[in-house]
Amino acid sequence: MLIDFAPAPVRTRRAIPYFVASVAFAGYAAWSLQRLRTFDASGFDLGIFEQAVRSYAHGHWPVSDLLGPGAPTLGDHFHPILALLAPFYLLWPSPACLLVAQALLFALSAVPVTRCAIGVLGTRPGAVVGAGYVLSWGLLSAVNFDFHEVCFAVPMLAFTAEHLLRERWRAAVWCALPLVLVKEDLPMTLAAVGVVLVLNRQRRLGWAVVVFGVASTVLLVTVVLPALNPAGAYAHSGGFNPFGGSIVKVSMLLALLAPTAFTALRSPLLLLAIPTLLWRLVSANDRYWGMGYHYSAVLMPIVFIAAADGVRRIDRRWLLPVCALVAGLASFGLQAAHLTSGVWTPSQRAGINAVLARIPDGATVLASNRLAPHLTSRCTVLFFDGVSPLRPEWVVVAKPEQSWPTTLASKAAALEDLERTGYLRVDGTDSVVLLHRA
Repeated sequence: MLIDFAPAPVRTRRAIPYFVASVAFAGYAAWSLQRLRTFDASGFDLGIFEQAVRSYAHGHWPVSDLLGPGAPTLGDHFHPILALLAPFYLLWPSPACLLVAQALLFALSAVPVTRCAIGVLGTRPGAVVGAGYVLSWGLLSAVNFDFHEVCFAVPMLAFTAEHLLRERWRAAVWCALPLVLVKEDLPMTLAAVGVVLVLNRQRRLGWAVVVFGVASTVLLVTVVLPALNPAGAYAHSGGFNPFGGSIVKVSMLLALLAPTAFTALRSPLLLLAIPTLLWRLVSANDRYWGMGYHYSAVLMPIVFIAAADGVRRIDRRWLLPVCALVAGLASFGLQAAHLTSGVWTPSQRAGINAVLARIPDGATVLASNRLAPHLTSRCTVLFFDGVSPLRPEWVVVAKPEQSWPTTLASKAAALEDLERTGYLRVDGTDSVVLLHRA
């Protein structure tokens, strides 16, 4: 699997991966901040993660009141690595801090991906593959859906795969070990790294990594998470449905491999993608089956670096940069269609911001999904879902509301009930209603 990483003939060759990453960072950050500015970001999930990071920043156990009053986030998913963001959040207490950090982590993964592609294909084709990577649908769909802890895993896996290609076995393991702190399913990806090591005759190290990865997953899912969850169980077991949604699942797999002209199939590195694909495809949760949300972000660096390895085994190497670029541009076009001016006009957004400013710092607020991230940095924010019995001092509801997780009728009835039972409408526009408990 060794790639010929010949010394770069010119300084530009060495700089290209960092240039690609810099452009990606600027694009990802601008995209994410635009979504926040236009109220396209949501309490589920940006607000939840901000509440967790805010807890860490103030020296507390991580909780998210959007999940439930005082709900421990480590009982939902195991992601203690979020504590690394706490010092930066103290300097910039805003949901934008999380979005920019995610943009930086995603962009960082472009360095090893582009470097591997250049090492195999040469400077220009390799740079094209790098551009295709940063535009890949798995990354853009994640950027287009708030913040998630898996942003830490994306550069980890990119550098791990690069070290495996260069046969730097121990460096690969060191890069992959922190996956156990990112999310409870990712230790199985660490175990897959061990399998690749075993296949490359690094048996002692490989089997040690396999055992550690599997044991970590079992411990987290069966002991740690149930112990931290108020319900005493793993919150995301969700059942199995391996035979449901066949068309959706096959479409996702084809979309995963097509940007690399299916050359990733020629590399054993693709084994790193198996654990993530396996739990997604057998789950009864249909959100895991398709191309939306953030679930495929961790797969992108694996597939592209596996393609850099696999493309050496075919004659038509030009297929990889062509397919990567075409697929990337198509992905950008589809995702950019969602980056609109938002639900509300600029004047309506100004009115919403003015209404939100009336809520004092430190207040407890029942807030709509799209409004929550604009309050979580300075208030205790609970989730207005139309069925919650919670009655905090303030309630702020968007117009129009989202028909999730309950119906619009349920939410309208809940708002009317609040006004009948002690809440006064103290402000509002055609886009927002602000209630205060009398």
